[in-house]
Amino acid sequence: MNHPSSGSRELATILDYISADWNLLTRSTATCEAASDPKLTDPTTLYLPANFAIPPALPELFRDCNVRIEHLSEAIRGPGQPTSNVIHPHGLLFLENPYVVPGGRFNEMYGWDSYFIVLGLLRANQIDLARAMVENLFFEIEHYGTILNANRTYYLTRSQPPFLSSMIVAFYEAQSAAGRADRDWLAQAYHYASRDYAMWTLPEHLAGSTGLSRFYDFGDGPVIEGLHDEISYYHDVLAYFLQHDKSSPHLVESISREDLDHPKYSRELYEPASASGTQPDAIKYVGLATEYYKGDRSMRESGFDISFRFGPYGAETHHYAPVCLNSLLYKTETDLELIATLLDDKPSAAQWRERADARQNIIQTLLWNQQRGLFFDYDFTTNSQSSYEYVTTFYPLWAGLATPDQARCVVKNLPLFEQAGGLATSTKETGVQWDYPFGWAPIQLLAVEGLRRYGYKAEADRISYKFLSMVLLNFVRDGNIREKYDVVSDSSNFKLAEGYRDNIVGFGWTNGVFLELLHTLPEEYLNRLIAQPFPTPQP
Repeated sequence: MNHPSSGSRELATILDYISADWNLLTRSTATCEAASDPKLTDPTTLYLPANFAIPPALPELFRDCNVRIEHLSEAIRGPGQPTSNVIHPHGLLFLENPYVVPGGRFNEMYGWDSYFIVLGLLRANQIDLARAMVENLFFEIEHYGTILNANRTYYLTRSQPPFLSSMIVAFYEAQSAAGRADRDWLAQAYHYASRDYAMWTLPEHLAGSTGLSRFYDFGDGPVIEGLHDEISYYHDVLAYFLQHDKSSPHLVESISREDLDHPKYSRELYEPASASGTQPDAIKYVGLATEYYKGDRSMRESGFDISFRFGPYGAETHHYAPVCLNSLLYKTETDLELIATLLDDKPSAAQWRERADARQNIIQTLLWNQQRGLFFDYDFTTNSQSSYEYVTTFYPLWAGLATPDQARCVVKNLPLFEQAGGLATSTKETGVQWDYPFGWAPIQLLAVEGLRRYGYKAEADRISYKFLSMVLLNFVRDGNIREKYDVVSDSSNFKLAEGYRDNIVGFGWTNGVFLELLHTLPEEYLNRLIAQPFPTPQP
């Protein structure tokens, strides 16, 4: 049931904001606004797939915007081909349809953001725009080798968490409910979702011999998108490792700065040349190791950038079979089973069920900790479970792979994460954005839906209310919806120690999650949301 906002000026205002924001955040690669990239200072270039016909409207439009139009030098058949380092200058990748961006520095279409945005668009009855976004992801698979982190050339080496099948099912169910189910469209979608799934089972994406998958960026070295507005980041990471563990495998030393792979991110170290200290100090140089950059890039594919969940600054992300990724792949397998069934392809449906059952068994064997009552990531390089308590423990509930007893244990551990404004991302305060005390809209929705799936309605309603209330109160205070929130202090007003230090205004997935949680909020909580005391708006 859609909840009316009558009787609440504040609720009506935020819903008007979200409605208008869909238009403000909508882009098209046929417009000047989409080409702008706050993350870089390069001249603006739009790249089309190799041998792709230039749409008639583009040349005239981009003359007005001072944007170059180029073709990629070769057809891309898979992720990481070609490496983004050979493209210069970097630029925007063409998409056929309009799309919604998150906002702020994120002025392109992102992979996992799109799922939560599509849910919001469906809830707002913006069906055509929701379909356009899903079909843009088909276009990326067809022409750029995979669903990309986002449609910029420097993202050609990695993807993002796989929500494509969930988007397809959500859109198809919405169309079916409206009496507009399109079986031909579903067959096309099934083809692309199968290809997306196959990317996550390539050898590079396998977590050793576990039978599970991992995050893995096909590129190397520092990320291009951080070289302008994250200029101090790698220096700060280097300083952290030097302060906490000079013997860290994430550090590499040389007697010459130029011998380091990335001398721009290095420091001088002075050590006494003799025990007595009477000789002149010896100088050596230290930088970040090649393997650190691989972990850093893979962390960015995970979407959880930045967290200490996979080691400090995510440096060992590619060593783990994560709870989140493998729960999403289980969900993909069950979605593809459903779609194959709808398409009367019983043999394929049976294969997808077999894959899902196998993954579920491995997850419950390697990632479940009965003693602690939580799911944990698994380090396949040491054959050991992580001990890092993280909110992705709710993903198996959302995907439906947890047993009832596992769900009961996870719910018993809700106090580890539950705060005044919803669920904190972890129990560790590290100063980075994907750890305590910060909470994010997509995690609230997945946890709430997982709790409801297993019958924990009271807990789901309570967390929904807390998050909705926090977003609404902060909106009344400063007139904006944000990327993330401090769920401990109930605030969107903070600065981070590292990474994306600002709290971006917009914000695509927060808008979508707000609408989705509000839609399922019981009337008693809706009345509380409306009746709560509101702060005085800031001037």
